[in-house]
Amino acid sequence: MQAIHWLFDATFHVGDQTVLWREVIGNLFGLISALGGMRRKVWAWPIGIVGNALLFTVFLGAVFDTPNPVNLLGQAGRQIMFIVVSIYGWYAWKRSQGGGGSAVEPRWAGLRARVVLVVALVGGTAILTPIFTALGSYAPVWADAWIFMGSLLATYGMAKGWVEFWLIWVAVDIVGVPLLLSAGYWASGIMYIVYGAFTLTGFFVWARTRRMRDLPIIPDPAPAPLRS
Repeated sequence: MQAIHWLFDATFHVGDQTVLWREVIGNLFGLISALGGMRRKVWAWPIGIVGNALLFTVFLGAVFDTPNPVNLLGQAGRQIMFIVVSIYGWYAWKRSQGGGGSAVEPRWAGLRARVVLVVALVGGTAILTPIFTALGSYAPVWADAWIFMGSLLATYGMAKGWVEFWLIWVAVDIVGVPLLLSAGYWASGIMYIVYGAFTLTGFFVWARTRRMRDLPIIPDPAPAPLRS
């Protein structure tokens, strides 16, 4: 119990900013999960769930009476969404796991799925923005809604094994960094910068893996007949 109380209350200071240790630890779990996702390991999902549970309490600062009394409803809500979708991804990757340890084969989503993803991202952001505004989320509220929708679509794309899901994360990070820094969530904002570089790396790793799978297999030439 003492460890739980410490995890919930422990803070440190960076200049005049108070940072919760569980914000740092939750983001580190997220980074480890992303590393496992790049390597296509099933354990990436449960590791991510632990980080999501910690960050849920962080982004409802006013509810949990933290040193940063700001509610980011999109950020908090997406942690619940992460847990739900991660259970699906965990099951899907576990079911398709091969003998080599890789749980999924990267594949391109295709034109139709890409259009659906873009429409869902933009349309979902437009629908959620007035809802988050009415609930009192931190401004600019559209950015919070964008992060929520992008995170939902990226996590679903990861579960499906779509290479493009990494690019959705890049779009989330571009909006997320200035929002988190302006709201005083410095640890998460800095981690989003790290995530941005990491997600670009993940995209190229998965794209290269897909290209290698698509290369034609050239049979070995038949041996030349022996001369007598």
